[in-house]
Formats: sequence, structure tokens, C-alpha cells
Amino acid sequence: MAIRKTKPTSPGRRFATYSLREQVTTGNEPERTLVEGIKKSGGRNNNGRITSRHRGGGAKRRYRQIDFKRLKDGIPAKVATVEYDPNRSAYIALLHYADGAKSYILAPSTISVGDTVSSGPGSDIRPGNCLALKDMPVGTIVHNVELRAGEGGKLGRSAGTSIQLAAKEGDLVTLRLPSSEMRLVRAECRATIGTLSNTDHQNITIGKAGRNRHKGKRPQSRGIAMNPVDHPHGGGEAHKTPGGHPVTPWGKPTLGYRTRKKGKPSDRYIVRGRRRGKKKGR
Repeated sequence: MAIRKTKPTSPGRRFATYSLREQVTTGNEPERTLVEGIKKSGGRNNNGRITSRHRGGGAKRRYRQIDFKRLKDGIPAKVATVEYDPNRSAYIALLHYADGAKSYILAPSTISVGDTVSSGPGSDIRPGNCLALKDMPVGTIVHNVELRAGEGGKLGRSAGTSIQLAAKEGDLVTLRLPSSEMRLVRAECRATIGTLSNTDHQNITIGKAGRNRHKGKRPQSRGIAMNPVDHPHGGGEAHKTPGGHPVTPWGKPTLGYRTRKKGKPSDRYIVRGRRRGKKKGR
């Protein structure tokens, strides 16, 4: 992957960087049978009240239906295209199955047009193939990992993500997540082999406010720039400082304040937390 810079013909273009999308093989027109419309909420609930701030606007998109389950076992599929998906950071690949079916999957970084992929028991340990964790050797790099068998992939779905199969013991396997967290998952859960595409996504510089507006992100005002009636940090004539501990507009502590509840059922599956030296569930 590579990143391109533009000539500094304006303040926004001076700092903005863009992905070359070398792996993408087709234009912006997706497979018609695998797209559907998206209804935007603008961050509002069914009563019309804003529950998620700073959302709204953005470029119009069509949702690509991604096959996160990969249940067509024993039927080989050929990669027809590798496409850009505006709804996610990783690229997607269009599969043409031998029985005539078509589907989109998350594209691994090494996949290319013409490759053959498969799923289910007996599949080779190759990027793009999907099979149960119990059928993979220790040390395999995977993505799109299920938390419950048959539910579809939940872990490792963003650009450049890779999860390592660290150990196998009985009905459970140990995964090393990108956050360094060690987590137990049932051995019958499925995962796709390989590292996800668009690994340079994290190195992109937005460069200008307009690119965030295209994504549907609206501006955010600082609390210390508000009046006391609008935010706990507001007000102050001589010094522009929040004073005390940072809080949300509703007075809840933030910026480092831990909100994870103790004693969650999933705590027993976390072998080592993402913060080394801290207790599980913190």
C-alpha cells in the first residue's frame, strides 16, 4: 500500500494525504444485487432527540451486503473484483461461487482477482479461506472472528487488523487481539485467514474539515468555549481553563475515567486485559 500527497494549492490540500488504492480493481459501481439503501438518523432516536452528538450530513452511500458468516462450505469461489467500500475502512472482494451465487467478503491484504477461496472443513490455510479455529494451526493470523458459532464475524473487521491464534486447549482457543488483549473463544467459532486490506488507513491525514463533513461528522465545540449554562467547563473571565476534573456536558467524568462495569459475564473469557498490569475487566 502507498499514500499520495497533493500539491499545496490550498491550506486543506497542504496537509491532506490519500490512499492510492492500488489493490482496488474496479470503479465505484458495486454489484447491484448486493446493495441496499441506508437511512440516516442524524444521531436522533425515535423521538427526534439527539442521542449521539456531532452526527449529520455526509455523502450519500449505498450499503454493500457483506457475508460475515461464510456458510457456503465446500463450494469454491473465484475473486471477481476488489472494491472500495464507503461504509468501512477495509476493502471488500466480490466472490463468484461455482453454483452461480455472488457475495461480498472483507478482502485480505494479499488477495487478488482470479484467486480461489473456500470455506468449511478441509479448506487450505490460505488468505481468504474461512474455517473453524479448531482446524487452524497455532500461530495462524486471522480476521473476522466469531464470538459465538454461526453468529458471523465480530472481531477484527477494520483495515489492517490481524488477530493471532495463540493457543488451543480443549473446547477453547486463545486469541491475541491487536490491543494486546488475550481472549478465549470457542473452538468451533469461524475466522478468515490473513490480515485485512488497506493497512495504510491509519496513516492517512484528514487535512481539512470538509473530509470529516463528507463522512457525516459535524463540528464539535469545546466545553471551555461555552457558557456555564451550557457546559460545566464554561465561563471564566480571566482564565480559560476547565478547573478540576474533565467532565461531559452532563457532569459525568471523562478522559481516562473507566466506565466498564465490574463482573461482566465476558470477563471470564479475558485472559489478559489490554492494559498490562491492570486487573481483568478494568
